[in-house]
Amino acid sequence: MTSKLITPFIIFLFSSILNLFIKSSNASTTYNVLSFGAKPNGQIDATQSFLNAWRAACTSVEPSTIYVPKGRYLIKEATFRGPCKSKITVKIDGTLVAPLDYWGIGNSGYWILFIEVNGISVIGGSIDAKGDGFWACRKSGNNNCPVGARSITFNWANDVVVSGLLSINSQVTHLVINSCNNVMVKNVKVIAPDQSPNTDGIHVQSSTNVTIIGCRIKTGDDCISIGPGTRNLWMEKILCGPGHGVSIGSLGREYEEDGVQNVTLSYSIFTGSDNGLRIKSWARPSTSFVKNINYRNIVMKYVDNPIIIDQNYCPNNKDCPQQTSGVKINDVIYKNIEGTSTTEVAMNFDCSPSNPCQGIQIQDIKLTYMNKKAKSFCNNIQGTKKGVIWPATCI
Repeated sequence: MTSKLITPFIIFLFSSILNLFIKSSNASTTYNVLSFGAKPNGQIDATQSFLNAWRAACTSVEPSTIYVPKGRYLIKEATFRGPCKSKITVKIDGTLVAPLDYWGIGNSGYWILFIEVNGISVIGGSIDAKGDGFWACRKSGNNNCPVGARSITFNWANDVVVSGLLSINSQVTHLVINSCNNVMVKNVKVIAPDQSPNTDGIHVQSSTNVTIIGCRIKTGDDCISIGPGTRNLWMEKILCGPGHGVSIGSLGREYEEDGVQNVTLSYSIFTGSDNGLRIKSWARPSTSFVKNINYRNIVMKYVDNPIIIDQNYCPNNKDCPQQTSGVKINDVIYKNIEGTSTTEVAMNFDCSPSNPCQGIQIQDIKLTYMNKKAKSFCNNIQGTKKGVIWPATCI
């Protein structure tokens, strides 16, 4: 009789201990920036309060959340450095604002920097870099302007999530993903005037397994720019415009340079952008390359250059006259792309004479020039066509 009572008790005790262990292993601590002295009035410097909250979260042995309540928080240059002991979520319900004086962040190159962090999520909220003053300095021809700050940057980080963030008026690039692995950028919005210089929306380089989905980007430069060393990049449901389109490159600036491969862009809309799908390289020798690129199910609405490969990039004819691009472009697919071009040449393939584009596939293209027939241009390109092609291809 006693043993019959003891056995269920042991099972119950073991189960309770196991549940307690599971709960403790999934425990999460929240660090509210207000508890560290931050004031949500947009006037008192909250930088140190945010850094102190980060230090507490980074040293926590259990997953933690840094919470930013509603309000405006003045943040100067801030580096959130790892490695940390566990995963961290930065949950933002408020707005982070840069100093009104653009020198406050402009000479650092970075405004908000996450470096060497694994398992970092930035959820919701807004960041306003107040870039107007910096752009005015640049446009004035003043040689004494700062270099400009990227709004939010991830360097050497793994397992990154950025979701629901709104980035406004960055001095230069809004979001940078550099030397990272396993990154999800979802439902992010980027807003800057169409004449704001170098305000790329999202820049990816030297990174693998990056997904960008459901993002709305209005800016003065590339909506998404893709730099050397990018591999396995998936982009889907992107709304781009105004801006300079989705650009691979410029590549080949340096002779010894990594390439770009395995990139997909699908189910996206370009509206009033300077370019749509662009691959660009410097006209000089390089070891760089572009291969396995897939563009499909794209709509162009009054785009200047819907499809363009430019391997003769040589701004101001400096450091590249009389040279040709060494960047090898192979296996690029354009499928089910339709809409309107604002220039007569809707498909422009200007490839390198020393390294012709190869394996270019075009299928089911319907592009018109202001509701009239458009044209295509081909130079040093080899490829195939299939289905209905407007304009008539020169491949």
